[in-house]
Amino acid sequence: MIIIPIVKKHTVTHKRTIAKNSDEEVEFINEVITSFAKMDVLNIVNISKLEEAVLNFANIVNRSWTKYLKLVNITKYSKSWWNNKCNQDLANYRFSKSIESWKSF
Repeated sequence: MIIIPIVKKHTVTHKRTIAKNSDEEVEFINEVITSFAKMDVLNIVNISKLEEAVLNFANIVNRSWTKYLKLVNITKYSKSWWNNKCNQDLANYRFSKSIESWKSF
């Protein structure tokens, strides 16, 4: 007799992302840069102050990331390269039914 254990496997069905070259990406980057510029780094005189600055740095990135991220469902049809420009081109094509409306080609 052979016993095959079946382990319950967690499959990721969504991801948290900010689309490349999106308005959200620009806002995320600008917010992080602005927040970094306000950080007081002149008082880093020992390892404790350095650790505190690094933690503040990580918190800034995490807060901004959470603010601008988009929750995306992953399906067998998901395409990592699909972006807002693709959405607009597809909408133009559906409206006009003309291949010329696809300006990216």
